[in-house]
Amino acid sequence: MLPRQGVTPELARFIVDTTWDDLPDLARHEARRALLNFFAVAIAGCRTQPVELALRTLGEFSGGRQATIVGRPERIDPLSAAFLNAAGANVFDYCDTHLPTVVHPTSPLAPALLALSEIRCVTGPQLLLAFALGFEIECRIGGAISPGHYPKGWHITSTCGVFGSAAGAAKLLGLDVERTVWALGSAATQSAGLCECLGWPAKSVSVGNAARNGLFSALLAEKGFAGPPEPIAGAQGFLAAMGEPPNWAALLDGLGESWQVNDNSIKPYAAGFVIHPLLDLALDWRCAHPDGAVERIEVRGNPLLLQRTDRADIATGREAQVSLQHCVAAALVLGKAGLDQLTDACVADPAIKALRGKFECTSDERLSTIAAEMDVWTTDGTKHALSTQAARGSSSNPLKDAEIEAKLRDEARRWEPDHDIQPLIEAVWALDRSEDVSALLALAVPTRR
Repeated sequence: MLPRQGVTPELARFIVDTTWDDLPDLARHEARRALLNFFAVAIAGCRTQPVELALRTLGEFSGGRQATIVGRPERIDPLSAAFLNAAGANVFDYCDTHLPTVVHPTSPLAPALLALSEIRCVTGPQLLLAFALGFEIECRIGGAISPGHYPKGWHITSTCGVFGSAAGAAKLLGLDVERTVWALGSAATQSAGLCECLGWPAKSVSVGNAARNGLFSALLAEKGFAGPPEPIAGAQGFLAAMGEPPNWAALLDGLGESWQVNDNSIKPYAAGFVIHPLLDLALDWRCAHPDGAVERIEVRGNPLLLQRTDRADIATGREAQVSLQHCVAAALVLGKAGLDQLTDACVADPAIKALRGKFECTSDERLSTIAAEMDVWTTDGTKHALSTQAARGSSSNPLKDAEIEAKLRDEARRWEPDHDIQPLIEAVWALDRSEDVSALLALAVPTRR
């Protein structure tokens, strides 16, 4: 790759110069939707084993208590809170997805900004603008190295998420162009995450670090911690190290004109997004055929579907999140696709286990990541041919605002039945009028009676 000077400064200048008035109403609204969804998935994940173990570990070394852990009464230092809230939000693969890159943008981004808002004065418009800018930077960098980056084994949510959290935090801190470049430089040298860890608690380490290290990078830059002038497109910078021919258009074209947050997808199911079109088909079929006995299933999907989720032989609920065979089998047997279907007990269910062995899976490059085809054969010899072009929750078939609110209510109720989450919902929708968001996270912590 031939190095290009001026790329990182151009992105930094965009971060510094963009104002609230430059952010279109649609992007503002999508930012609020993403934050509502963040609270839903972070509450869902806040009591999982990876979060418990990480909290126990970090707590031994943290003397700070300034920041909130979503859904929990404990408090910790802001860097650790960013780590824990990002890990919790992503642990179930229930978080949002930017389909062009398959980055989960909000999990590494929102926790960094919210942790910073508890130690610095941040208004609602400032939070939303920083969120949209961080979202823009991480997804544009992801676009520059796609589609080759993710299939090589890099966990793009982590490798690019650290740039989003650094960019958003730099905006909230009011850094100038030079220091924003420094923040992106420190973020670039901390970019890491492997897809080999998907389905295991280790996945949460790189997602948590993307939030923590991005925030850390911006705080370092604020203090004068310098970095190279071209960390992204330099001769030995991020793009060169990744070894992909850069898509410069995805990285730079239309900055400030089109907003990546408008291409966000919010999940109705807790599983890898490439499984979602199959879940739509399975749930709709089961609803229409409640007594149908399934003999075998043939599925056809985008190559990414098989690369990441062709896992019939699994043993744990964690692995089930990225097993198309399990998720679809559970939907066909139980008519459900919730968190209860991603448990060790559900994986061990004899009927579901048997059905996982009756799949034939093929790739079809003509199908997008949100499309799928599935043939269900029943024991009476009937073939049911099913297909969809746009999974529920995708930007082509988005969830309604009320559905995202319902997702947050459901997850809050699962954690603490008496927790009134309505004040948090109202606060997120009213962020554009808020003078201080420091109390926002507290609304995500249930008050025990």
